[in-house]
Order: sequence, then structure tokens, then C-alpha cells
Amino acid sequence: MTGFAQVKGEVQRPPAPGSKQSANGRLAFALSLKSVNHRFLDLHFRLPSGTDSLEMQLRRLLKEKMARGHVEVTLSLERAGSETFSLNREIIGGYIAAFRAAAAEFSLAAEPDLNAVLRIPGALDSATDIADGEIEAAVMARVGEALEKLNHMREEEGRGIANELHERMDHLLAAAKSMQQHRRAVLHNYTERLQTRLQELLGATADKERVLQEAALLVDRSDIQEEIVRLETHVRHFLALLDQGGEIGKKLDFLLQEMNREANTLLSKTSGLAGEALKITEAGLAMKAEIEKAREQVQNLE
Repeated sequence: MTGFAQVKGEVQRPPAPGSKQSANGRLAFALSLKSVNHRFLDLHFRLPSGTDSLEMQLRRLLKEKMARGHVEVTLSLERAGSETFSLNREIIGGYIAAFRAAAAEFSLAAEPDLNAVLRIPGALDSATDIADGEIEAAVMARVGEALEKLNHMREEEGRGIANELHERMDHLLAAAKSMQQHRRAVLHNYTERLQTRLQELLGATADKERVLQEAALLVDRSDIQEEIVRLETHVRHFLALLDQGGEIGKKLDFLLQEMNREANTLLSKTSGLAGEALKITEAGLAMKAEIEKAREQVQNLE
């Protein structure tokens, strides 16, 4: 199910010992969770560099709280207040030494670009750097609120999907009832046609009782009563799971596969027949359309 949630927070370090400043740095952050429909749980993270430990904690928590969906987790950081920087001489010196060594080796007259040097990760150290552990603690303290907002939006969508699935199941039951009404007429017509055809093929010497027995066997194999009963049972099971709630998406998808199998069998048993059988065929095709629409919606449920 789809949903979006965002929470914002702030990390503030206490002043350094002996410092006259009221605080030694402030860091604002925004944590966003966005989920769209997916058959499985698919997590994607967009986090600042150096937050691997935070990603592991978030991944573990999301796996505990969510079962399905493509989920994007984005964390943005913004420093506030007066910011001073110092050069990381070890990184910058190493880069410049390597640059000049390469230039000398290949006889190139070039000097390193300062703008490029300062864009190297870690080249500048902030005087107000905040420890990774402080960022992790602040973010993890707010992620529960973000999940609650996300799930609230997803639950609202889920209720809408559940209402639609109830309507689909009502349509399936109505189609099954229609089939039951036409079933006896179809069997009667099929029996008469079969008896006539067998009599024509076997001639006058045929045993009438034997013909009736063979016709009865063939008619029994063509009866759709079992398929209708199984389909109605699947629908009732489907509705019970839907009302029960929880992580039911995969179970509902399996039941819809079984319903589709019964609908296919119904259509195969009535193919080639005319009259009342055409109405059963129409109901069977309507069933398959409803089942397919329901399967599209079930993919969005956990």
C-alpha cells in the first residue's frame, strides 16, 4: 500500500569544555518514509555517507514492522548556526602529493585545483561536528513516529481496497447463484442430446439400460456442481480472512488462484453447449474478470 510520512528533529551538542559559546553545534534532520505497492518487502535507503550503522538499525526495524511494499527511506541533514571548518591536512596533503607525483611521472605541467581538493570527502572538518552515535540516537527516537504516520495512511488505503474486494466477492457469489439456476436445465438438455446421439451411433440393437448408464456417467463428469461449491467455499474463506485483517495478502492471492482454477474448469465443462449453457459461460467469464480485478488489488495488501 502507498503512503508517505516525514518527521523532523534536531541534534545539539553541549558546549566544549572551556568554550564561551552556548552550544558547540546544531544539526537539523528530516527523515522521510515513502511506500508504494510491491509483492515483497523492498527497502531502499538514501542516507548521508558514514551512517552505515544507522541504516542497519532502520532496516532491522522496518523488517519487523512491515511485510510488503517498496519503501524508500531518505535522511537529509542540515547544519545550523555559525559553522567553522578546519583543513584535514592528512587527506589534502596526501592528495596533493599524489597529484604532483603523477604530474612529474608523466611530464605534465599542472597544479591541483583547490576547488576539487576541498570537495574530497573528509577534506574539511567541521568545528561543530556531531558524533555519529548522537545522530543515530536522535533519528531512531523519531522513526517510530514516522512509521505510525506511514501506517496510518496505508491503513486508510487498505480500508478502501477491502471495501472493493468485498464488492468483488459479492459479484462472484451472484455469478455462482446464476450458474446454479441454469445448471439443472443444462444437465437435462445435455442428457437428452447424449442419449439421442448414443442411440444413433449404436443402432436399434443397443441395450437401452446400458445407454442410460453411459449417458449418466458422461453427464456426471460434465456437472459443475462441485466447482460451484468449491468456489463458494473459497469466497467465504476469502471474506473471513479479509475481515480478520493482519498480514493476509499472500493468502488472499492464493485463494484467488484457486477461484480462477475453478472458473476455468466451469468454462471447460460447458464449452460447445448452446441454450442455457451460454448463460453459464457468460457467468464464468464474468467470474474470471472479477477474480482478475481482485488479484490486482490484493497485490497491494500485506
